Amino acid sequence: MFKKILIANRGEIACRVIRTARRMGIATVAVYSEADVDAVHAEMADEAVAIGPAQASQSYLSIDRVIAACKESGAEAVHPGYGFLSENAVFCERLEDEGIVFIGPKAAAIRAMGDKITSKKMAQEAGVSTVPGFMGLVEDADDAARIAAEIGYPVMLKASAGGGGKGMRIAGNDDEAREGFARAKSEAAASFGDDRIFIEKFIEEPRHIEIQVLADGHGHTIHLGERECSIQRRNQKIVEEAPSPFLDEETRQAMGAQAVALAEAVGYQSAGTVEFIVDKERNFYFLEMNTRLQVEHPVTELVTGIDLVEQMIRIAAGETLKTAQKDVKLDGWAVESRIYAEDPLRNFLPSIGRLTRYRPPGEGRQGDVVLRNDTGVAEGLEISMHYDPMIAKLCTWAPERLSAIDAMSAALDRFVVDGIAHNIPFLSTLMRHPRWREGRLSTGFIAEEFPDGFSAPKPDEEAQAIFCAVALAIELLRRDRLDRLPGRLVPHSGEIRRDWVVKLDEAYKPISVVEGTISIPLKLDLSIGGKTVDLVSSWRPGEPVWEGRVGGQDLALQVRPILNGVRLSRQGMACAARVMLPRVAELDRLMPVREPPDTTKMLLCPMPGLVVSIAVREGQEVKAGEVLAVVEAMKMENVLRAEWDCTIASIKAAPGDSLAVDAVIMEFA
Repeated sequence: MFKKILIANRGEIACRVIRTARRMGIATVAVYSEADVDAVHAEMADEAVAIGPAQASQSYLSIDRVIAACKESGAEAVHPGYGFLSENAVFCERLEDEGIVFIGPKAAAIRAMGDKITSKKMAQEAGVSTVPGFMGLVEDADDAARIAAEIGYPVMLKASAGGGGKGMRIAGNDDEAREGFARAKSEAAASFGDDRIFIEKFIEEPRHIEIQVLADGHGHTIHLGERECSIQRRNQKIVEEAPSPFLDEETRQAMGAQAVALAEAVGYQSAGTVEFIVDKERNFYFLEMNTRLQVEHPVTELVTGIDLVEQMIRIAAGETLKTAQKDVKLDGWAVESRIYAEDPLRNFLPSIGRLTRYRPPGEGRQGDVVLRNDTGVAEGLEISMHYDPMIAKLCTWAPERLSAIDAMSAALDRFVVDGIAHNIPFLSTLMRHPRWREGRLSTGFIAEEFPDGFSAPKPDEEAQAIFCAVALAIELLRRDRLDRLPGRLVPHSGEIRRDWVVKLDEAYKPISVVEGTISIPLKLDLSIGGKTVDLVSSWRPGEPVWEGRVGGQDLALQVRPILNGVRLSRQGMACAARVMLPRVAELDRLMPVREPPDTTKMLLCPMPGLVVSIAVREGQEVKAGEVLAVVEAMKMENVLRAEWDCTIASIKAAPGDSLAVDAVIMEFA
């Protein structure tokens, strides 16, 4: 077994590998860029080596610098995590030349499966079902439109070296095929240094289901069941679960057998994932093989009890798999939510900045539920525009699927992230969505259920009652605290004023205190809408999460101070709550409402990013739908289009400019 390994990665996956290595008694070496000087993974490892500037191409993607770090630290092996150099065959070969072990498959397998065209041909030869398509390389945009028409729309244009949703576009007609080719080619060149594109039939109502495989260097290959990864946005996975609510045992075994056959055909060694597209009739087609650890591997670990990182290390050290196929059992259900630094209210655009507050819910077993949080950030650190926007991967396990989902919903309500926009409100809303809870999924789920983008759901009657009760409880504690400060002229008598009004956004809700005393824990009987509701809580002012019971129900709400009140959120629903005396509420209704500024004659940068191109000039007349500019953020290109016919009055930005969110790119006449 190795004495010291280097992790050629950053963030949560570097921390994840370090935890397993530490448990195995293996010393670890972290590498870090200038942007990651204070990063968690660099602090967590036994040693840390600086490898260059913030740009990944000059640090985490630099083979020479990673190998130099190995030599400097004396690391015997390298775990690449996922992304960066994890599927780079040249990196694998260079390590081998230097006598350093690559904790992953051999270069030949990486090379064969990393090229989507070659991998499909090998899959066909191994008897694996594949999607109909054009396996040759597409030369130009017109060629793309011609081939797509021959296959039959809709089609998917894909980067041959792609992954992570980059270099992929769906086209439903010739124009979309031409534009999709240009965008996919550009993204592929920027992300992978390889702009080759191929085209395949797009399966309608598809599910994305993948099989985890493990293979050692002694001829033993097994699969560990499947993961359902159908909840995606822009081909990027957001929520995963294991097992799939859709597969029956017969389909599971058939998919597993084909995944094992492909791994054996390519001479695979290590952990790997064979991804399939599954249609509504449970027909399945090979999509690609990822020759690395997957982001979503924790859900497989939770239902099988097998540490995949440990198995990768043991296989790389030459050990034989100790688990046979008959020993693999899927126990319970696991769900993973990817928490991203992105704003769901602005079409999920990336968000960067400092984590002014970061407090995940507690990990471990609580009754029948297990909570796990894989993360690589800490309070006070920056979310950089240079790397992936993932903050954490929150996982729950329970004996049944709905129990795991409910546990996830409760955990998300307790997850504190401040300083940046994040997708927790969307994830919380998703956990309550009937179609998700029923398991009726497809990769088009988000586009179908949120066609106009995400907007926070309005609190229903039950949620309004909860928000009113909690807001009043917080206000009573606040007033009591103020009344007891030294120097107050007239402390209160100890009696609680009975009648109040809670303003939830613009709605005024009367509420009364039936019985109670101001103390911690706080116990109140409240009258809301003619119903008596009891409230019990040990919450103290300043805590970002309110926990307690309302109407006999255990709850957690996010609490943030605002002017004259608090902002409360739970299960994706949020509102501003201000508690008033009835007379003050009467006067408040008469106050004028401030209107937001008019920005309809401006194109604002929707996220912090880099201007890739400006497609128009001053004085040009454009039609609705025409491209105005392309902005790149966190390795993804975002096309900005005209929303209506207009004339370009002035252009305020140029290609290469780094812009802040809401910076003016151009103005319209």
